[in-house]
Amino acid sequence: MRGYTGDKDAYLKRLRRIEGQIRGLQRMVENDEYCIDVLTQIAAATKALQAVSLGLMDEHLRHCVAEAIAEGGDTAEAKVREASDAIARLVRS
Repeated sequence: MRGYTGDKDAYLKRLRRIEGQIRGLQRMVENDEYCIDVLTQIAAATKALQAVSLGLMDEHLRHCVAEAIAEGGDTAEAKVREASDAIARLVRS
């Protein structure tokens, strides 16, 4: 079971909403909408994806990493390293 399993439906709902935003962006470009309006919608979609990623990271830390730390050993070290790498990727994006 994954850390986000309890909130899976909410995550899927949010991702579907973001998917709709992306389709809307495609339509805006197809319809030659004003550049600033397209950029504003891109910023909104980006923020929405960032919110999902932060939620998933929180779930990962609370569930997967906490469980690994309780077990200790190499598994704990690997999970912490994995989480740190994921955080670094999110910060760079």
